[in-house]
Amino acid sequence: MATSDTTNLDTSEIRNWRSIVTLIVFIVTNIIVLFPFYVPIYVPRSLYNATIRALKTLRILSKSDRHPYDDADTSRWVRLQFHMGMVTAPLIADLFLLAILAIGRQEVHDGTVGAENINPIDIMVFFLTLAYIAISIDASGLIRWLAFKVLQLGGEHGRRLFVYLYSFFFLLTCFVGNDPIVLSGTSFLAYFCRVSSNIKHPRAWIHMQFAVANIGSAVLVSSNPTNLVLAGAFEIKFLHYTANVVVPVIATAILLLPFLLYIVFPYEALIPSKIELHQLPEEVKHKPPVNPNIPNARGTTEDEENDDSEHAQQLSLEEIMNPFLDKGGAWFGAVIMAATLVTILALNASSQSGHEHPIFWITLPAAFIMFCWDLTFGWLNRHDTRKLAREGKEQIELAKMQRATASPAAGIQTPLDVSGEPLSLTKSPDEIMEGKKTSDSQTASATSTPQEKVAEKEEIAATFPDSIENQPGPASLQSLAVGAYHWCQVTFPTATTVATHLPWKLVPFAFCMFVLVQALVTKGWVPVFAHGWDHWVNKTGTVGAIGGMGFLSVVMSNFAGTNIGTTILLCRVVQAWVQIHRNNGTIITQRTFWATVYSMAIGVNYGAFSTAFSASLAGLLWRDILARKHIRVRSLDFARVNLPIIAATMVVGLSVLIGEVYIVRDQTPYVGGRTP
Repeated sequence: MATSDTTNLDTSEIRNWRSIVTLIVFIVTNIIVLFPFYVPIYVPRSLYNATIRALKTLRILSKSDRHPYDDADTSRWVRLQFHMGMVTAPLIADLFLLAILAIGRQEVHDGTVGAENINPIDIMVFFLTLAYIAISIDASGLIRWLAFKVLQLGGEHGRRLFVYLYSFFFLLTCFVGNDPIVLSGTSFLAYFCRVSSNIKHPRAWIHMQFAVANIGSAVLVSSNPTNLVLAGAFEIKFLHYTANVVVPVIATAILLLPFLLYIVFPYEALIPSKIELHQLPEEVKHKPPVNPNIPNARGTTEDEENDDSEHAQQLSLEEIMNPFLDKGGAWFGAVIMAATLVTILALNASSQSGHEHPIFWITLPAAFIMFCWDLTFGWLNRHDTRKLAREGKEQIELAKMQRATASPAAGIQTPLDVSGEPLSLTKSPDEIMEGKKTSDSQTASATSTPQEKVAEKEEIAATFPDSIENQPGPASLQSLAVGAYHWCQVTFPTATTVATHLPWKLVPFAFCMFVLVQALVTKGWVPVFAHGWDHWVNKTGTVGAIGGMGFLSVVMSNFAGTNIGTTILLCRVVQAWVQIHRNNGTIITQRTFWATVYSMAIGVNYGAFSTAFSASLAGLLWRDILARKHIRVRSLDFARVNLPIIAATMVVGLSVLIGEVYIVRDQTPYVGGRTP
């Protein structure tokens, strides 16, 4: 590992008031990331209304758009909510430290461009481009279709199906990472548990899936951004990384399965011996599957799909038993992903230093090819997707009208106006304009044949009743943006779905955390932590290094800005630890150093399923998906269920790692650079 000679190891810096403030800001920022909240901001009503009117005059907001404070109100203040969370808190912390001159240009440069083999820009581009390919494969329906085949293979035997799904999620995560598994696997299990009549609670299935997804993500460097940070910091070849973690990870996966089946979830109500699924009606079995990426394609809203009605259960069963599969997109994406991973591993293994070219030089062209594929096939099939979206929208509107007219017939008294006449439902401006558009288009079609451009425009307008063509008054920036997004949804459904599911929040969060950690380096705190770690290792040896780093990485993943922030900080600490020994002329053995590094790799991956959702971005995504499916997982329940799981997995993984390092590592000095 090449460490910069200019690394500041002077611990006297911590006596400076700016250093103390920097540490406090870092701790407070991580607490806010762990417990996000809203800050109320009170704005004078006159100022708020004047701003809204100005934005409407400038045609930034639509004039027809109503705001919650437009109506007359006696209060003089308008209460706005500012979210303090994983995106805003680190950014505000960096700006505050810049304002008090605690950090400067050097910290910002090293935290974004890179320093000491950690290159944030390269890592983010690599991860996002590879994530695009993986999520595009997911959007093709391949993961849902494979899960359906596993469901068929397991049949009605509950425990056998649990084993099959466990193995399926683990193997797939090893190759495509945990984000696609969380995206598709969580929804699949939520639907599966809903349509099973004798699974009383989905706890066993959803926690199994989340745990095994994060265990499998430790195998390949490309599966998790934490692995990318760690491999870059210590110049580890990707094949060497996998070779060193694969045995502890597989051992963990093998031993965790019976632990879940017979100790954590032994109850029949959670994993029945025989699973009883509701049956699809015959007419539904033979229906062509619907692409879930097309808005309103099923003719139902998202709320209707996720409620507890009989119709919603049938939709859930249809989602499982009649899954959509874009065969062309699935096979092309699988080939692109396989070719990309093989190329990365081959070039990384053959390179001498591993830094001749950034690894995103491979993933960026691959993601661009996948993106072009999604755009091309979206454009070629645009008429079909627009037709499905339009018909689904019409079904939703028809269902709303039927519910509105059925209310009086069901015995609900119709309200009367002051003259005693029954009140009728008044159409909104959008409905009036939509009706006018429909009438005009029918008249035009009866008198003349529209040109191709006009026909396409009417097709889009009919699909989007809220688009700019149907809005009263002139177009605004808001209506243009909404219309453009709707147009992309039905014209390029796969590309739009993938773009919305990419982990964009990771980018500002990671960059800001890199800068914060770099501030701890320059202000003397990282050297202090490194000296503390050195004392611990001197007293406990290699076994203590493995246990201590494993414990720190799991605990700090919950309290130090997710497992990404933890990896950044711990990598800097270990780099400073190496530099301390280099300056003192003392040695760190190969066994102790690599035991420390790979126990960190296991800990930051496993730490995602420990006590807090915010231990990883995947945990936050997992919770949000379950909440949309009306499965509420409380923070206390999440910690209570995961504590025995994380304890067992860490004991197994670290125990196997101890045996591994004593077998394959010796006591020769670690001198830096690329050692397998």
